Amino acid sequence: MLRKILIGLVILLVLIQLVRPEKNESKNFTEDITTAYSVPSNVQLILQRSCYDCHSNYTSYPWYSNIQPIAGWLQHHVDEGKEHLNFSEFATYDYKKQAHKLEETAEMVESGEMPMKSYLWMHGGARLSEEDKKTLVNWSRILRAQILESKNLSLNN
Repeated sequence: MLRKILIGLVILLVLIQLVRPEKNESKNFTEDITTAYSVPSNVQLILQRSCYDCHSNYTSYPWYSNIQPIAGWLQHHVDEGKEHLNFSEFATYDYKKQAHKLEETAEMVESGEMPMKSYLWMHGGARLSEEDKKTLVNWSRILRAQILESKNLSLNN
């Protein structure tokens, strides 16, 4: 009986390898945050290293992303991250949403909630130093203020 269960599990694992989620590897840069705003190169490097895998259309997939059910779990994680904030589509957000997302970015980075600890387990290079955190938080707040000022909106909006 145990043998039949193990054989069934092996067959199931082999069959689910045929299911492949679509990869998040768009090459469309027209709506990226960098097309709408000036992003300093040091900030861009931090975003690419620590944020873009989950918060853009440019995920860099590790080798294990080709193994199911891990591939599906990773894709769900990426989809969820992009749902909250997608730097690749930032230029499509209205100004209030842009300002709000930058405020959330500063808060999440400052509190240590981003990058997520579960992401850092496998991507140690994405860990933010204190200097990286300060740079990202300051940039987010400055850009938010510029956006609101350009639209004559209050910082309390």
